[in-house]
Amino acid sequence: MSGYCDHAPRHPVHGVYHDTEYGFPVTNERVLFERLALEIMQAGLSWEIVLKKRAALNHAFDRFDVNKVAAYCEDDVKRLLDDASIIRNRLKVAAIIANAGVLQNLRSSHGGFAKWLAAHHPRSKPEWVKLFRRTFKFTGGEITGEFLMSVGYLSGAHSVSCPIHVKTLKSNPPWAN
Repeated sequence: MSGYCDHAPRHPVHGVYHDTEYGFPVTNERVLFERLALEIMQAGLSWEIVLKKRAALNHAFDRFDVNKVAAYCEDDVKRLLDDASIIRNRLKVAAIIANAGVLQNLRSSHGGFAKWLAAHHPRSKPEWVKLFRRTFKFTGGEITGEFLMSVGYLSGAHSVSCPIHVKTLKSNPPWAN
C-alpha cells in the first residue's frame, strides 16, 4: 500500500474516514458541501487537523445546510472568526459562504450539485480544476482533486492493494464507469 492507505487504517483520527467515506460516491448535497468546505479548510494544514475539527465545523456552519450558510451575513463571519474551535481564516470562511450561493444556483441550472458533477463527468483532473476555478471560490488543483477523489469522481483515493479500494469499486464510483 502507499500514501493514505499506509497510515490511515486503524488510525484513531483517519481510520473511520478512510474506511467508510474516502472515495465512496456521494450524491447528498449537504455531504458534498461539507466535503468541499473541509477541503477548503485543509489548504495549508494537515488533514488530521481538519478531521479533528470536523464536528466543530459542522456545528459552526449549521451542519453545512446550503440555504443557511448562503444567508450568512457579516455577523456570522465575525462569529466564525471568533470561534476558536474551528479553523479561522477569513478567505476560507468567505469562500465557503460564497460557494453555498453557487450551490443554490446549481439547483436552478442543473438540479443540484450532484447533478452538476454528473453532467460534467468524465473529465481529466486538469479539466475539473479549470471548471471548479471558474465556478467556485478557493478551489485550486489540490482542493479540487482531493474533493473529487473523496466523492468518487477521480480515481486514486485508495491504492489497489488496499481492501477499501475493492469496497469503493463495489459502490460504483463515477470514475470507474
